[in-house]
Amino acid sequence: MAKSTKASEYSAQQIQVLEGLEPVRKRPGMYIGSTDIIGLHESLREIIDNAVDEALAGYAKNVWIYLNADRSATVVDDGRGIPVDMMPQYKKSALEIVMTKLHAGGKFGGSAYKISGGLHGVGSSVVNALSKWLWVEVTRNGKVYRQDYKTGDPQNDVTVTKKPEIVIDGRDTGTTVTFLPDDTIFQGFELSATGGPQPKADGNLAQAFGWDFDTIKKAIRERAFLVPNIFFHLTDHRQEDGREVHYYFEGGIRSLVEKINENKVTLHNPIYINKQEGDVEVEVAIQYNDTFAENVESYVNVISTVNGGTHLTGFRMALTRAVNDYGRKIGSFKDEGDSIMGDDTREGLTAVVFVKMPQDRIQFEGQTKGKLGNAEIQPLVQTIVKDGLSTYFEENPADGKRILEKVYLAAKARLAAKAAKEAIIRKGALEGSTLPGKLADCQERDPAVSELYLVEGDSAGGSAKQGRDRKFQAILPLRGKILNTERARLDKMIEHEEIKSLIIALGAGIGDTINMEKIRYHRVIIMTDADVDGEHIETLILTFFYRHLPEVITQGYLYVAMPPLFKLQKGKDIRYAYNEADREAFIKEMANGGTVSVQRYKGLGEMNPEQLWETTMNPANRLLKKVNIEDAEDADATFTMLMGDEVPPRKHFIQTNAITAELDI
Repeated sequence: MAKSTKASEYSAQQIQVLEGLEPVRKRPGMYIGSTDIIGLHESLREIIDNAVDEALAGYAKNVWIYLNADRSATVVDDGRGIPVDMMPQYKKSALEIVMTKLHAGGKFGGSAYKISGGLHGVGSSVVNALSKWLWVEVTRNGKVYRQDYKTGDPQNDVTVTKKPEIVIDGRDTGTTVTFLPDDTIFQGFELSATGGPQPKADGNLAQAFGWDFDTIKKAIRERAFLVPNIFFHLTDHRQEDGREVHYYFEGGIRSLVEKINENKVTLHNPIYINKQEGDVEVEVAIQYNDTFAENVESYVNVISTVNGGTHLTGFRMALTRAVNDYGRKIGSFKDEGDSIMGDDTREGLTAVVFVKMPQDRIQFEGQTKGKLGNAEIQPLVQTIVKDGLSTYFEENPADGKRILEKVYLAAKARLAAKAAKEAIIRKGALEGSTLPGKLADCQERDPAVSELYLVEGDSAGGSAKQGRDRKFQAILPLRGKILNTERARLDKMIEHEEIKSLIIALGAGIGDTINMEKIRYHRVIIMTDADVDGEHIETLILTFFYRHLPEVITQGYLYVAMPPLFKLQKGKDIRYAYNEADREAFIKEMANGGTVSVQRYKGLGEMNPEQLWETTMNPANRLLKKVNIEDAEDADATFTMLMGDEVPPRKHFIQTNAITAELDI
């Protein structure tokens, strides 16, 4: 987008106001999404995205983010700076209006910003309202303007200061915002630099949280990919070493696709499609790898549409159509009835779909902006991607044939898997009519209160069967290390006895027949030994769920049991410690007047049924870790690295992390 030569074109006349700030502190969740650690980081992203908007408009080249020792955060850009001239209808500076009124900004009139991110343009004022204090400095017109606020209320008029609070060489225009989130709003926001458990109103302890460096790093890296040729600088002043990262990508979403495919064998260089139709720009990058997993990310402006939408639907329709048309054109199909299905084109597909459009035209489904709803975007994306792919296949026939071979193999495997599955279904398996003999089922038939323990080995399985509450707890022993399903198709998986038993026991189906309404347990609990083999088996089970039944994770049904590591006994006083710190604390408590014997549990089979129930299975005492997917990209990369065919990345991981491993030898 061409950069204007006159910063004066962005002035108070382009600021529009829709409503005041009063509701924000009363119902913060409506404006920031939540008041937990996610909402905390969303507040910082809103300020960052205001700076990114200046880059999208062609003005800013740098964004600096500082995490300060006093727990505040600072965002600096070298854009034009928020207008500071007076708005006659309010008799106040445009800066004050932007910072204190909802829906006030340059994004509503359509002239200052053609495209933008941010929280419907309310970001700055919402963050201001939810901060204990905030100050903003604007450098423009050769002067520095400043205003201070407390919980959104101005503490002074906009004044001219002698020099900026933060001096950056070569920066002569831009905006600086520093704010401290209000710990009465963000319950759990750390009250000290170190954090730690804090008492809640009911007397219970709540774990404190603060700025997470890695979360912020991922957010700015994502934006650096989406907005090429802008420098991002993140510095953490809370630590003595002042860790920092810098991001700059010239390749845009092509670089993002290459990053996602890191450590995978790719079939071709990224395919890049870019076209503007009216006021909508469509960017797509595509690259296939030799795995079976799909990894497609979609964005509108700089907003991640995690639930897809019309732009993603248009992309998928175009991909299927383009592959089929090319296959027919070069005579790859044996007869007219042959065709590739959408699922076939997704095996090993990595892609980024990025749509840029005017802010006031975007229609999201739901408050979280997770799904794009604009109906007109689907045919637009479909046409652009179909034309782009057709041209690419014509100009790069070798790549086109490699992609065709990949999707043909997927189609062949789909048909083979379907035949294998149908054969098993005809025998009554996979449909739940014949539950596996090794499953000790529970009496309860309500999935919401039923639990399935996946237990390592027959010995532990026997103890678990005897120690459980058979009313609501089912036990499925798994013999040995199950199949590594990272690179296994459905036909291979259902030939494996342990995997087949697990699928049948769950009852939700597999592949294209998954129906989560049929799942028989709403708690699926992995319970393995606390040793290297146990952790390997746990990883294999997690791989199966992540790659083939991710709905079990996303719906919150998957857990990992936490058996105790130590049994401490002095006479009749018996206690169980789940970590080293607990063990040392119990030894100090129990040591008065006698010796404490300490037993290190290396396997679940070492516990009798009563001990296993009391320590690991009794809901009143047990500890469970809930499995969730915080970062799909990182999760995909981790499973590929740990469980894939490529040895060097796994070797590097082991060498890097070996120093932190604790092994019982």
